[in-house]
Amino acid sequence: MRDILFYLAGVNAAAFGLFVWDKFCAGRELRRVPERTLLAISALGGSPGAFLAQRLVRHKTSKQPFQKLFRAIVALQVLAVVGLAALVLSIDGSSGF
Repeated sequence: MRDILFYLAGVNAAAFGLFVWDKFCAGRELRRVPERTLLAISALGGSPGAFLAQRLVRHKTSKQPFQKLFRAIVALQVLAVVGLAALVLSIDGSSGF
């Protein structure tokens, strides 16, 4: 469980950093982070960090094709967590928390 928490902390820090860096590069003549990279890091578990960065630096919040894909990733992650929790609870027979 500790390894999972370390992984999630790392991937969310990376997602946050990538979104902030891309925002920094957006108004300058610097190489941007590809959208597929931003979506991939989100899909790998970094969606909370990505969401926080989007809100704090106001980046990629109104670009609809990107937001549709990002929201789909978040929805799938929520469904996976709920499904996993339901599975664990059904196997355990109690709340276990």
